Amino acid sequence: MVKKLIEKDTRMFLTGNEVIAYAANAAEAEFMYGYPITPQNEIMHTWCKLLPKMEAGFLQTEDEISAGFSTIGGILAGKRAFTATAGPGNVIMQDAMSMAEMMRIPFVCAVMQRGGPSTATVIYAQQETQLTCFGGNGEGYRIVYSTAGHQDLYDYMIKAFNTAWKYRFPTFMLADGYQGKMREPVTLYDPASRGIKMVPTETYLRAPGKIDVDRKATHLRNTFNLEEELMEHLNAYEEEFNRIAPEIEEYFEYKADDAEILIIAHGIVARSAMTAIDELRAKGIKAGLFRPITIRPLPVEPMRKAVARAKQVLFTESANGQLKRMVMEKLYGLQTPYSTLFKMGVGVTGDDIVAKVEEMVKTPATV
Repeated sequence: MVKKLIEKDTRMFLTGNEVIAYAANAAEAEFMYGYPITPQNEIMHTWCKLLPKMEAGFLQTEDEISAGFSTIGGILAGKRAFTATAGPGNVIMQDAMSMAEMMRIPFVCAVMQRGGPSTATVIYAQQETQLTCFGGNGEGYRIVYSTAGHQDLYDYMIKAFNTAWKYRFPTFMLADGYQGKMREPVTLYDPASRGIKMVPTETYLRAPGKIDVDRKATHLRNTFNLEEELMEHLNAYEEEFNRIAPEIEEYFEYKADDAEILIIAHGIVARSAMTAIDELRAKGIKAGLFRPITIRPLPVEPMRKAVARAKQVLFTESANGQLKRMVMEKLYGLQTPYSTLFKMGVGVTGDDIVAKVEEMVKTPATV
């Protein structure tokens, strides 16, 4: 039994990577598998530093391929295991993630996005959005939470474990290098103090008891010889994913009810948008924010309603429209004109957004 380090509400000043390690412990995680890659290394470092107090486990594997499949092995053995990665590590780990997706394994991974390609900037980006949601040779039956700050990192890392084990789809907490490296105050807590009960783990392989006497046989498919058989399973996964989506979807609106210009942003860029909105409101410009917290699945219906209320939409992200492409597919048919503010691999500031919105007011976008 893992020893939890946080028994009562504790205010700390931590980096985001440190927060993730504490959150995993609060979620009763028993084992981490991983391989070093910036900017997520301190998740591993902090986890290892805390190991003697937690009585948990860690294995540094030879690469991200091994880290991903080792995590699956730990989960199959009934352990609340997890991993973390970034950038090219996210790319390399896709094979294991695809296997988890196809076998319905509760795989939990924290992704600290960085700019690409593999040898490029290592500190910040939102360039792993589509990779995390749809990477690998599968259909993207994954759950992805996009965090905007340290309290999010703590809250949604805990939630990721419960979501994964409840629904048995791979679950990701998508952050970025800024969140991983910067420090800010955060309230750590025992999930039980918030009424959060951790979904129990399950031993999938070599479970106790006799097959067909004490339990059913475990049959986790990873190989399909017939195309029709594969399609049958994928159709079932699609139906199940769509059924549970309304239970999982989360979003946040800021001054969006009467917004004439609606900003759509996720992750840390949404924080910049909130700063910009306050400044724009002070200037008499009715701006608001729609932030999807789950970017897979997207909160489609509330997003469509928010966009339909607005006169213009601004998509902004630290990538070349990765979220925008996902959103536009779901907004098909709406006639609200939009503009974009994309800064690939560079942080979007509140000043950037203010300047862009003021430009939109002077020269409105057209459909």
